[in-house]
Amino acid sequence: MEDGMDLGEVCEPTRARAGRSGGRSARVAMRSSPLADDVRPVRPGMPGGKYRPLTDAGVAQIHESALQALEQIGLSQAPPSGVKLMTDAGAIQGDDGRLRFPRALVEDMLAVAARDITLYARDEKFDLHLSGTNVHYGTAGAAVHIVDPITLAYRESTAQDLYDAARLVQNLDNIHFYQRTMVCRDVMDNQEMDLNTLYGCLSGTKKHVGTSFSDPSYVEKCFDMIYMVAGGEEKWIERPFVSNSNCFVVPPMKFAEESCITMEDCIRRGMPMLLLSAGQAGATAPAPIALTIVQAVAECLAGVVYANSIKKGAPCIFGTWPFVSDLRTGAMSGGSAEQALLTAGCAQMHQFYGLPGGAASGISDSKLPDMQAGWEQGITNALAGLSGLNMCYEAVGMHASLLGFCLESLVLGDDLLGQTMRLVRGIDVTPDSTSIQAMKEVCLGGPGHYLGSDQTLKLMQTEYIYPNVGNRMSPKEWNEAGKPLLLDTAIRRKNDILAKAGCQVDAEIDHAIRAKYNIYFK
Repeated sequence: MEDGMDLGEVCEPTRARAGRSGGRSARVAMRSSPLADDVRPVRPGMPGGKYRPLTDAGVAQIHESALQALEQIGLSQAPPSGVKLMTDAGAIQGDDGRLRFPRALVEDMLAVAARDITLYARDEKFDLHLSGTNVHYGTAGAAVHIVDPITLAYRESTAQDLYDAARLVQNLDNIHFYQRTMVCRDVMDNQEMDLNTLYGCLSGTKKHVGTSFSDPSYVEKCFDMIYMVAGGEEKWIERPFVSNSNCFVVPPMKFAEESCITMEDCIRRGMPMLLLSAGQAGATAPAPIALTIVQAVAECLAGVVYANSIKKGAPCIFGTWPFVSDLRTGAMSGGSAEQALLTAGCAQMHQFYGLPGGAASGISDSKLPDMQAGWEQGITNALAGLSGLNMCYEAVGMHASLLGFCLESLVLGDDLLGQTMRLVRGIDVTPDSTSIQAMKEVCLGGPGHYLGSDQTLKLMQTEYIYPNVGNRMSPKEWNEAGKPLLLDTAIRRKNDILAKAGCQVDAEIDHAIRAKYNIYFK
């Protein structure tokens, strides 16, 4: 079926169509009319928070244990600059070199930490308002392979692949931000790789971008590129449209020295920070799910102290991002039910502190966009959204527990996230939506059905969401249409988007950047 066609137009049996062609024409006309953002059935930033796997007592207990861990265990291996910043703020360095954090210091830094922040985009309609339980889905990760769902082969990912993924995200409504998805393995020099990663993101989309830096010394050149795209440093400071995904800790309970130095530099330059703790339960984090959350919370609270020691009120995302191990093998299991519970529990902790929060959802252990990928991505994304997680990272495209990325899965995932956001929205119960007037009109002397009624036509776009590639044909209709496969439809949509999606940076600036830096993608 060609992209953009109405499923009903293609599939409705002729004899049924004749009886209600007027209603169908009206519905098709309604479907083809663009909706204002405020009446769309789903949109970025809808509030979740209806799912709560932790009791209030459980949240309080995790908080208490995290404070105990910071006071009694502390963190090791902070860089000298970080030691000075945090001890000046009130942290205590022991004879063992570990920094310990008195409860009062943590509470003081939580009091000045930024809340209700906005992650800006280069187009303000894509701005992300991280407040309360507002939910946003996007990408992340550092896959080293691209998945080809036709040949079933894995090959090394390239700068062109990263750029293509960004172009897809720009044109997929239910993917709200783009954090770098893969490693540009065709770029051998690490500084050039960071520059190509950053520019691949910015060239492909005007949505908010997240990136990382391999070495603190690369930050300056990357900011030079950012200022070129922004139109100058002042323009950047007004609307910082790139955030730094910063693994400032190496679990368990150690600072990552180079990442911390990068964090200090980026915060001073006005870049929002994802304070990312990514322990793996049963390996670099404890096996109990609750204690895994305790460690992640403790590490991220240390990050709050660190960041606000650099600059009070620095915009940061509380990135409790623990993963799950398959305890039989030690391998990561990002698509498991335990992963979904971990992420949802972390979302509750973000809300307990009133801080913008982010965690992983949507990772699949499956090697391909198949049924396993569908149930893993569906369950983890649904629980993340229903728990009110502000930033759901790695929500689409990721396979083989972050080792492989699939462009077709972005397209399939856009449908999946639309359905997930519909769950987040919930059921609108109002005097209007529960009035029995429409029932009276149909049942008492009316047609005996609601097809084509004013209420149905009014709500079909604002109450219901429809898949772009998902197939809702009957078996007979599917057979008559040539038995189209879901993957084939996704490939067509991917190719159609990429054929039309151009560079999102002004041509003159693009030319200047390519003249100054060695850019590997076209």
